[in-house]
Amino acid sequence: MSALTRFLGDSPLRVILKLLVVSFLVGLVMNAFGWSPMDVFHGIQRFFIDLWNLGFHAIDRFLGYILLGAAIVVPAFILLRLANYRK
Repeated sequence: MSALTRFLGDSPLRVILKLLVVSFLVGLVMNAFGWSPMDVFHGIQRFFIDLWNLGFHAIDRFLGYILLGAAIVVPAFILLRLANYRK
């Protein structure tokens, strides 16, 4: 068994034939849906950008909740500390 055959997992001719068949089938499906390779690339790119933005949107909402709660909690804490300081 040669190093190339071991790397490819089969003889080079059979691997090329399998790749041709799978490429034809994928091309047929992509053509049926009107997709191009760039559409697939942009779809993957948009997915990761949306995922990135969604993560930061969640952090933004989390920090917004903290600031909203801090608008009540911090002044109340200061008032309570001042009230206990006088004793």
